[in-house]
Amino acid sequence: MTHPHGRRPIVVGVDPDPARRVALAWAADEAHRRRLPLRLVHAQGVPTAGYRTTEPHPSWEEWNASLHASGERALQEAVTFVEARHPSVEVSALLAEGNTAWVLREQAQDAAAVVLGSWHLTFQQELFTSAAVSLPVIAHARCPVVVVREAEHLTQQPPFFVVGVDGSRDSATAVDYAFDEAALRGAALRALYVWHPPLLGVLDEHAAEQECRRLLSETVAGRGAAHPDVELHHEVVHGHPVQALTEASEHALGLIVGTRGHGGFTGMLLGSVSQGVLHHARCPVIAVPHPDLEGE
Repeated sequence: MTHPHGRRPIVVGVDPDPARRVALAWAADEAHRRRLPLRLVHAQGVPTAGYRTTEPHPSWEEWNASLHASGERALQEAVTFVEARHPSVEVSALLAEGNTAWVLREQAQDAAAVVLGSWHLTFQQELFTSAAVSLPVIAHARCPVVVVREAEHLTQQPPFFVVGVDGSRDSATAVDYAFDEAALRGAALRALYVWHPPLLGVLDEHAAEQECRRLLSETVAGRGAAHPDVELHHEVVHGHPVQALTEASEHALGLIVGTRGHGGFTGMLLGSVSQGVLHHARCPVIAVPHPDLEGE
């Protein structure tokens, strides 16, 4: 449901662990900057097997009540955290039953953005935990999705954002969002086109690189007029997109990329690259869908 005053909220998934508050803090700060309401969402799931066979199993009702109480407690603690951090932010809480990814995909329908927490795990663990939530939400959300590492990272001064550009209209939308975000933070913007030569090479490497530079220039051209205070740097780099974007954004406030949404990625965020960026980036990753998706 859209907010009664017509303002789309920032939606954030609440982790039951009170030690994991980096994503919640990021979402609260963003709601404060954009003067938007903040909706805290906790998906309590459903009772599943997990007790040792030597112990008596609680009834479904007891187990469900325990999950509900735990979820309510996590939300109340999160509300208290946000109110202390930004008293002016209008905050609401939602306890929902069901799979976390499904719940957040539903909440994304009327959100200004969805913020998810993540933490550094092995690649195999990531596939079955945080990425199991973030990937389906990103693939289907009609709003930007922010994946925030729970481990703090060091940002560089002066602050900057990195935005990936590949010449598609999806990356153009990401550039627009990147300018907005940089302006809100008083940060610079680094637009990056990663050229990954094909295995068999190209006949004219210089011409191919010049084409990359043309596409990059066309994508960012004119967009700085609306944000003249944002310092823009753009460059073409060689290498694999995952490695190049990860290295470029190591000390950034965030890495912004465009997505096709509804099940797929385009350009640099295709297949393993999309998972690689989410897995390896140490700064928040902001996935921005093309606005045409809102009519689908």
